[in-house]
Amino acid sequence: MQRTVIIDALQRRDFGAEINVRGWVRSRRGNKQVSFIALNDGSTIKNIQIVVDLTQFDEEKLKPVTTGACISATGILVESQGAGQAVEIQLKELEVYGTADPEKYPLQKKGLSMEYLRTIAHLRPRTNTFGAVFRIRHNMAMAIHTYFHEHGYFYFHTPLITASDCEGAGQMFQVTTKNLYNLKKTEDGQIDYSDDFFGKMTALTVSGQLEGELGAMALGKIYTFGPTFRAENSNTPRHLAEFWMIEPEVAFIQKDELMDLEEDFIKYCVRWALEHCMDDLEFLNQYMDKGLIERLKSVVDTEFVRLPYTEGINILQEAIKNGKKFEFPCNWGDDLSSEHERYLVEEHFKKPVIMTDYPKEIKAFYMKLNADDKTVQGTDVLFPQIGEIIGGSVREESLDKLNAEIERRHIPMKDMWWYLDTRRFGSAPHAGFGLGFERLMLFVTGMQNIRDVIPFPRTPKTAEF
Repeated sequence: MQRTVIIDALQRRDFGAEINVRGWVRSRRGNKQVSFIALNDGSTIKNIQIVVDLTQFDEEKLKPVTTGACISATGILVESQGAGQAVEIQLKELEVYGTADPEKYPLQKKGLSMEYLRTIAHLRPRTNTFGAVFRIRHNMAMAIHTYFHEHGYFYFHTPLITASDCEGAGQMFQVTTKNLYNLKKTEDGQIDYSDDFFGKMTALTVSGQLEGELGAMALGKIYTFGPTFRAENSNTPRHLAEFWMIEPEVAFIQKDELMDLEEDFIKYCVRWALEHCMDDLEFLNQYMDKGLIERLKSVVDTEFVRLPYTEGINILQEAIKNGKKFEFPCNWGDDLSSEHERYLVEEHFKKPVIMTDYPKEIKAFYMKLNADDKTVQGTDVLFPQIGEIIGGSVREESLDKLNAEIERRHIPMKDMWWYLDTRRFGSAPHAGFGLGFERLMLFVTGMQNIRDVIPFPRTPKTAEF
């Protein structure tokens, strides 16, 4: 018999029809006359109830039906007598696909900690919490592709293996086929890469932005959406070594238009979650973060504040004068920490903030200089509970100014002649931003740790599964 997905079965009202559902047992309870099986197949947060008349089924047949077991259940769709569901299934036929030993199956107990669930990341998608998170993750990916497609952008695939360090941070994972136990060296003791696969030192990308700029200089509007890698030894709830980035790059736009794009895009994603993921959001709102749905709605319904960095510093310093304590200093020229960003968003303005015009010393070499020669046209979006969720800027289109900044910072560009060519041949004003997908997921789900919004987190000393 053809299977009905549980999300569809729960919508059916053709009572009396025979129906087949398949999935994993969440629980089984009952008495001597009747047994109730809660079944879930991942299509929805909600379980369907299978009612077993114990006069019709031998107890031995039901013994393998324990929490975690995988079964196929065929029966009659009926109106539910109990609270909490509109329909249930009166069992006629049962097939057990896979058992789960109650002594060993680790998802038996309720109230398992997030830390423990990370040690069994191969099983945690079967919990209500992680089922909800990963369904929302899918929906956010769909929202991103849909938004850009509807707005005339082209999905542009940038390389994961690269010889350039976009951010100049140097914290990159090296890619090599060399024998690390017998490294060939040059006369001056440096590693000789001439016999390596690519004939030069290569690494996993930290960003697709530079290549994305090349795409925008030909296609007008592009976006990238793929994995990026940072070899930062950061054991924090906000950092991963492997994460996903969305990076649109647009020709012929200025700073104000870039901020419009950032605000419109992120509101679209949040609105999509509210429209397509409400069952999962309601679960997370109830069990993980009581203010989640209210916070999501507030972002969609409010106009973001646009705040020059200098004004932001003045507000923070005024707060310190009035007794506010921060762990880190915030003088003009300092890179703001998450606590400063969150104060501005959560306590001062009580709404998202787009901070602009940062000191050039704390931003990347490619950002467009303002006329004051001290600040650049950065446009970072700061969100409640997260801090910075988007980092964007107008890019410097002048070859002379870009070269001057590269020389001032002593950035080695010998392998990036291709990037400078975009300023040599038909240079154009352009801008873009980067959004960490997992940062967006933290906001949309209300989860507290970035390791809990990606199926298999990669962090220092952790590369399981």
